[in-house]
Amino acid sequence: MKFLDQAKIFIKSGDGGNGAVGFRREKYVEFGGPDGGDGGTGGNVWAETVEGLNTLIDYRYQQHFKAAKGDGGSGANRTGGAGEDVILRLPVGTQIMDEDRETVLLDLTKPEERVLLMEGGRGGKGNAFFKSSTNQAPRHAQNGEPGVERWIWLRLKLIADAGLVGLPNAGKSTFLSAVSRAHPKIAAYPFTTLHPHLGVVDLAADARFIIADIPGLIEGAHEGAGIGDRFLGHIERCATILHLVDGTQGDVADAYRTVRTELDAYGGGLVEKAEIVALSKIDAMSEDDIVEKAAALEAECGKPVMLLSAASNKGMREAQFALWEQIKKARADEKAAKIAAESPDEPEESWTP
Repeated sequence: MKFLDQAKIFIKSGDGGNGAVGFRREKYVEFGGPDGGDGGTGGNVWAETVEGLNTLIDYRYQQHFKAAKGDGGSGANRTGGAGEDVILRLPVGTQIMDEDRETVLLDLTKPEERVLLMEGGRGGKGNAFFKSSTNQAPRHAQNGEPGVERWIWLRLKLIADAGLVGLPNAGKSTFLSAVSRAHPKIAAYPFTTLHPHLGVVDLAADARFIIADIPGLIEGAHEGAGIGDRFLGHIERCATILHLVDGTQGDVADAYRTVRTELDAYGGGLVEKAEIVALSKIDAMSEDDIVEKAAALEAECGKPVMLLSAASNKGMREAQFALWEQIKKARADEKAAKIAAESPDEPEESWTP
């Protein structure tokens, strides 16, 4: 299945059915009277999140979604049937944006979440609705209300607890394949990863999290260099970031600085996220190089640097537990904030003389 994280689609709710003009015609009934029924309501447009989806590829080949029109009313006060709804089945983490691609209309972050996007048009009233003591035989009915239509953008931001960032060939895909059952493409050339990959890390029965690997960043990515920064949105929801720096390159401090500059230029609060910095590929380095480059990287980032080797599995377990500690703290903070928001304010003590 191809990965697609953006799609532009047209949606339209159904038109309401027209009311009917009718009169009772029964044997032995001298004054039948009006009996035209109302039109049916047009179909609605719904958005629904579905577990197991991680791409918007279904919206690559179909861009127009129109709900059905309500049926017209008929005699004997029969109301027309409602139009069939349209349901947009979307991956968890999808944002629905206005045509300007800036205004977020809806952010779907929960499984099996169902939201009404557009209501169908109301059905028109039949002539039975208009009868009165002064108008006992109305010969007119209402037309149904038209549905609502608009163009919208769908943008997927994968739900992950931790994100991997770094320059191309920093070892991100190798790290992901080593700590999870994901099988991203791995090769000895830049931009092997062309779209994000997700992997589930199982440390223990109560320690499980999702990690996301995105394509590597290069200098000028925010201006479109390389693959650009379009995939950075997939780590906006992450609790922490693991920044991998290839230890076999010449200037590790400059490599770290380049990626941080691109994260800052992108925005989205990425530079404020908790960050773990690691020197990767230490199996291909001498002991002196490891010490020298780890010191240079620590001086640049201002925090302790982990030493990793996916080939020899050195430091991998420690890195996973470091990520888990950050994720656990973020989950606890989120839970506390949710409880504080839901708990009612303490009532003020009433004054008594």
